Amino acid sequence: MTINQIYKLAIRLGIKNDLRGQKTVRKRLKKVKQKYNKLSEEKKKCFDQEKLENPYSDTRIYFGDPKKKVKRILTGIDMETPELLLAEKISKEKPIDLIISHHPLGIGLAALHEVMKMQAEILSLYGVPISSAQGLLHIRIDEVSRSVNSANHNRTIDAARMLDLPIMSTHTAADNLVATFLKKYIKKNKKNIETVEDLLNTLEKLPEYQEAKKNKCGPRLFAGKKSNFAGKIALTELTGGTEGSKDIYEKMAQAGIDTVVGMHMSEEHKKAAEKSHLNVVIAGHISSDSIGMNLFLDELEKKGVEVIPCSGLIRVKRFKKKKSRQRKTRKRKNSKRKKKRKRK
Repeated sequence: MTINQIYKLAIRLGIKNDLRGQKTVRKRLKKVKQKYNKLSEEKKKCFDQEKLENPYSDTRIYFGDPKKKVKRILTGIDMETPELLLAEKISKEKPIDLIISHHPLGIGLAALHEVMKMQAEILSLYGVPISSAQGLLHIRIDEVSRSVNSANHNRTIDAARMLDLPIMSTHTAADNLVATFLKKYIKKNKKNIETVEDLLNTLEKLPEYQEAKKNKCGPRLFAGKKSNFAGKIALTELTGGTEGSKDIYEKMAQAGIDTVVGMHMSEEHKKAAEKSHLNVVIAGHISSDSIGMNLFLDELEKKGVEVIPCSGLIRVKRFKKKKSRQRKTRKRKNSKRKKKRKRK
């Protein structure tokens, strides 16, 4: 695979697993293209061209020739200068062709707030009025935009350029994968989930959460009681950039939501959720990120790319390599011979 093919695959999988549905995402992309076509030639020069095909501003290539072939990658949750130096050291024995970070860098970090708009649409799927969700989210989006504005965005990318190491990130694209995966997983096990404790026990069966639990950071209850009925479960805080508005929980409770599943939660958000009498289950940040990344990395390994995990990534494979036709033929011939011997 080339770097560009890996990038395109991340976007394709992100759209396929977007909680809003592929149709809605394609519709949003179409509107972006329409707005772009109406811009003056001068404004088009400053327009972020990636927006025309990529709906996730925090998933992109930062440095490297998109046509470069990739045989081996070094990947993790946060790939910064220390990880790049590690990659350089590993490259002496095993050449690293590409660095893949889960969390965004550079322009992806600077534009993190842009992807948060999808949260309002996801909330509306659970019955929260879209007007309320959007109104509260606009305030939070501005907060996040200001908070990342002062960051040294290109620090890691500059290091990658100096070390000549291609680098990209797959943030919301991978988060969409874990959100859809957990939605299906919880739905499949719904008959075994009556209380919040049942939900916690169900999540803990997943290998990434089992590993996180060993390190004292597995799924845990942030608000409510384990004995509470789980009721209507909403997976609204697993994708969409970062935490939304703390004032949304009242609207969620009014929409009939009883339990919220998320990756992480601030104390302010926790208190707001408690005030609205919601149960909050925090599955775990790095462990949840790992599930999303693992689902993506499995697809790369299927295509022959070697994956070297680091930086907190709990690598779990969910696919089995297909046996070659020759091996299958040999097995058939051997089984036929055994049958003939038995008959004799």
